[in-house]
Amino acid sequence: MSQAIDMEQRWRCPSRIADASVPADGNVTISRWTRDDVKTVEITPQVDNEYHTVGINLKSTRVTFYHCGRPLHDGCVMPGVTQVTCPGDPVRALFYLPCDVLHVYVTQALLAECYESAFNIAPVGDIVISDPSLIRDPVIERLALALANEADLCGAFSRVYSESVGLAIVSRLLAREFNRESNRVGRPPSVAAVGLPAWQAKRAIDYIDAHLTDSIGLADIAQSTGLSRMHFAAQFRAATGLRPHEFVLRRRIERAQSLLLQSRLTSLDIALSTGFRSQAHFTTVFKRLVGETPARWRAIVRDR
Repeated sequence: MSQAIDMEQRWRCPSRIADASVPADGNVTISRWTRDDVKTVEITPQVDNEYHTVGINLKSTRVTFYHCGRPLHDGCVMPGVTQVTCPGDPVRALFYLPCDVLHVYVTQALLAECYESAFNIAPVGDIVISDPSLIRDPVIERLALALANEADLCGAFSRVYSESVGLAIVSRLLAREFNRESNRVGRPPSVAAVGLPAWQAKRAIDYIDAHLTDSIGLADIAQSTGLSRMHFAAQFRAATGLRPHEFVLRRRIERAQSLLLQSRLTSLDIALSTGFRSQAHFTTVFKRLVGETPARWRAIVRDR
């Protein structure tokens, strides 16, 4: 996916999905619909026959939402409220107040990948998240806010981070769906993750170290080990104690510390050479992990 959340020009129509040349691969596409106007507006998007659309509300607003021609909700919605629309289901909305919504677009390939990782068995046929009701899930709310806050921090964020959060949202929705439907379809047993073997962990770390200046994606690291993203993420965390995006950030900060001590490069130069898109983001992450700003840390260590 891209380096930043797409800002939708039309409701539920991010550019990379509206573009017919974009393949329906297993990636997560995330976009953001914001509206500051207080005037009432009615919106009907094009019906998408390939993607589940997950809408996660980020701020309080008031809306009338129609699903398959019937009113699904009429009134205020709070932050964290989530709604899933199946492929082909027509929806329509009337917004009465400013709003801010994350939209996550999920392919069948991604649903199958998450399902197989969670239940250790391939799905039979297409997966459908069938309940269109508005839900309030604290896990999804925290994931969405983390993604939005990271994007607000510097206007962009790492691919490995956005993919990881997107996959976590999809996995949570699948868990809810199959818990709810367990009496009807049966829920396969989940399998505890085991750690990566040493040789695969080394491959992953070597790949990360060789691409710290690049925009690293979760799929890129997983491919270096021969695993799917979901299997890799779980096994990597079991082996290292860190999620992949956390490990990448720490590796970048370790490289930055080395450059701070061994060179006269400025903080901006070091930020760009360790994969950060801005000095502000670099400084924020460095202080969060090290406890001091880069300049202050360099001065303290050199004085010692």
